[in-house]
Parts: sequence; C-alpha cells; structure tokens
Amino acid sequence: MTLLLDHIYAGDCRTVLAALPEKCVDLIFADPPYNLQLRGELRRPNQSVVDAVDDHWDQFDDFAAYDAFTREWLAGCRRVLKDTGTLWVIGAYHNIYRVGAALQDLGFWMLNDIVWVKINPMPQFRGVRFANAHETLLWCKKSREQKHYTFNYHVLKDMNDGKQMRSDWELPICSGSERLKLNGAKLHSTQKPEALLYRVLMASTNPGDVILDPFFGTGTTGAVAKKLGRRFVGIEREEHYRVAAQARIDAIETPQGDAELYGLRPSRRTARRVPFAALLEAGLLVPGQQLFFGGQRERTAAVLADGSLRSADGARGSIHEVGALVGGLPACNGWDHWYYEDAAGALVVIDALRERVRSGSEGSGEGQALP
Repeated sequence: MTLLLDHIYAGDCRTVLAALPEKCVDLIFADPPYNLQLRGELRRPNQSVVDAVDDHWDQFDDFAAYDAFTREWLAGCRRVLKDTGTLWVIGAYHNIYRVGAALQDLGFWMLNDIVWVKINPMPQFRGVRFANAHETLLWCKKSREQKHYTFNYHVLKDMNDGKQMRSDWELPICSGSERLKLNGAKLHSTQKPEALLYRVLMASTNPGDVILDPFFGTGTTGAVAKKLGRRFVGIEREEHYRVAAQARIDAIETPQGDAELYGLRPSRRTARRVPFAALLEAGLLVPGQQLFFGGQRERTAAVLADGSLRSADGARGSIHEVGALVGGLPACNGWDHWYYEDAAGALVVIDALRERVRSGSEGSGEGQALP
C-alpha cells in the first residue's frame, strides 16, 4: 500500500499498519483504548449520570486480550517508524503500565515519561479515592542503540520563558468550543486538547515531518499537524469519528510561510559544523588571545594559530581537551565553557562567535589585537 499523506485510513489500525510501507513515518502519537473496565453507570452525588467512557472500543474481555491487542498494534507501529523516529503513547493508570511493559518487550527505549497535570480535572464523585488529575505520556525511541532523533530542546525552552521544559505539563482538558459535539453531547469521550499535541509536535518533529496517529478519533493530531506545517496519517475504525475529523481538518487553512515560522531551528546536531580555527580565519579571535574557562579570569588558556589552546601550565590541545584539563572534568564541550573578552570588557562564551560564523556575520573585528 502506498502511503497517502494528510489522509485518514478507515479500518482497524492493526490491519492498516500491516499494509503500510516500512519505515515511512517520522513520529507516532498513539492514544489507544484505556481499558477502563467500567461496570455499570457512574453517578454524581445528585444521582445524575456521568457521561463516562463506556464505548465499545474501550471494552476487552480481560487483561490478556488487552495485552495481545497492545503488542500487536505496537509491533505494527515499530515496523512503520523510521529508524530516526520516536513514538508517544498516552494513557492512565488503568493501562499505561501494561503498555510500558509491552514497549520495552518490543525493543523500544524510554526517553521520558511525561505527566500531563490537568488543571481542571473531573472530580472523584464518590469520594472513595483521590481525584484522577493526571495522565501519563511515554516517549520512546525505536531502540536503545538509536543515535539520532528529533528533540527541539531550545524551541521548548523558548516556549517556557527561557527555562528548561520539565516533564510535568500543566494543561487544561479539552472543553468549551474545542470539544466536538453531536446533538449537544460530546462526540468523543476522550478527545485530547490541542495544547497537548502542540507541545508534543513542537518537541519532537520539524515542519514537513510525517506524524502517524493509529487511533485518530476526532483528528486532534491531524488538526495540530496541519496548523504547524507537518503532514499527518490517521487511522480510524469508527466512521462518525472519521467524518468529524475530516471536516475539522478541512476547515483549517494550509500554513503559508517559511519553515522557521513553524518551529524549524537548526540544532547543534544538525547545524553546519564550524571548527574552532574558523574563528581565527574570520578575525573574530587572534593568536595569543586569552580565553577564560567558565567565565573565570583566573583560569586561562592562550589561543594558538592552528586553532588549538595552550593552558597556563603548558598543556596543549583542542578547546575540548584543554577545557577538560583546566576544569578537572572527564569530558568538556569547549564551546560552552571557554569565554573571550569583548571590546567592552565583558566575558562572552565563544559559542556566540561560532553562531556568527554560521550566520555569515563574521569578520567584524571582534578579536583583540596583540600589544
């Protein structure tokens, strides 16, 4: 079967996944049945009935049946995921531990578990246990040996007001105008908020990447993917969900503009390599200039004409080797640890000069002339 982009496949995800080409998608986001095992109606204290998750697609005969189902669709996902791709699965305490065990048994390697803390959770009406105020997302790469995958660390840091993004995400549940309804009732019992998918896609995809959702539902993954300039592939068994999802996605205008508008940013893994000697060639540093380790003026090294450093005690090597020696570290990324003194006398990390070389703004006489 040829992979159709921005398309919702009809059918059971296990069957469709088996027919798709191998290694054809960059990311998978899965919101599988939770196997909530509800028995009978759930009522509020005033005896009104809660619109709970009692859909037929969430019902399994026993744990063994659920585990077999989970292993089958996860194996299908692993087959179609690129060797540079990652997979997200969301669940609650009813199922996420069983899903996690299946992931590890199949060879996936855990990168993070993310806690979605719901700022407006449903109350625990019977008062017999804690209110369920969170769900868990498991983020995995395809194997332990996998070296490359997308993680937009700096994008997330910017989204979080300059602070490192943590693994606890405080977001509201899907409600209000975002919640799809039919005849006044919610169309899907477990529709996820777009804010959640927005963060997932910004974290682990780039514009143009293909995102697969094997439990497409009302199309939240596809809607957010389209808004962010990504491509999607959906699989959904229930026709009324497919119809609603397609209408929802069709109503979104196709993004216009360059990829940077939708989160593309060169990372250290993908940016053009710049050797330290290029800073001397561009005149941003000069031979004999002093660098300062960790921004501390008492720990110095001299820049040599060939792009190596010489420490105060005569040790010579790359910015990384001498940095490790001066800092007493087992390893060191010299770009982050060595500082130069600018024209105003301030100490600035040398990685700022590397970025100037990458951007083509080098050659402005930043280096200090020797006396």
